[in-house]
Amino acid sequence: MFKDRLQGHTARVEACMKDLFKDLGDGKLADAMRYGALSGGKRLRAFLVLEGADLYRVPLANADRVAAAVECMHAYSLIHDDLPSMDDDDLRRGLPTVHKKWDEATAVLAGDALQTMAFEILASPRTSTDANIRLRLISSLTGAVGASGMVLGQAQDIAAETATVPLTLEQITELQANKTGALFTWSAVAGPVLGNSDTTTMRNYAEAIGLAFQIADDILDVEGDATKAGKRLQKDQAAGKATFVSLLGVDGAR
Repeated sequence: MFKDRLQGHTARVEACMKDLFKDLGDGKLADAMRYGALSGGKRLRAFLVLEGADLYRVPLANADRVAAAVECMHAYSLIHDDLPSMDDDDLRRGLPTVHKKWDEATAVLAGDALQTMAFEILASPRTSTDANIRLRLISSLTGAVGASGMVLGQAQDIAAETATVPLTLEQITELQANKTGALFTWSAVAGPVLGNSDTTTMRNYAEAIGLAFQIADDILDVEGDATKAGKRLQKDQAAGKATFVSLLGVDGAR
């Protein structure tokens, strides 16, 4: 049932994204944006948006654009994360990363454009006719992805690579809650926001889900099959990353 719902939601959000990308026209920047955002992916953040909307009795058609916005934001983060100055990855989902297919400048600009596109989508009355709902979505997303959320987590991740003392479990949990968990949490609370409801229950749920996802990703890096994963594995230890596995071992992380 989960797989069926995930596939259904994936089809919805990708159709919405393709429709939104029609307005971009042609050219290297537009091509790189489409490539970065539409070349596969689990669409878990979009899934959380749509499931949350359904739970709070918001018609899925009213949540499609919000799901598309979060996937644009996620794509931006991955494009930048893959850059040589960050994680320096050549593959993403079995395909060349954006900076490898084009160049670093195009990757930076495509990521920037996808980030701003996410806010543009949320700001449109087509997303919600209620200006207060649009404001809540935008305001909460800035917190989730900015200097107190995802970007902070990336900075903490980079700093940990050269730290002289290993991070504690509390510090790693905070790092991953920022880098990965913040956008997961925003995705889950978008549903109740669209329904003009309290977000506390979904927030608590999503924080746990985001943490579990990151732990699973850390384990995948050690035990996974690079061909199936579509990306380079066993890179965290080589880069000196602070992960749940590096601190607790695989069994402890499980």
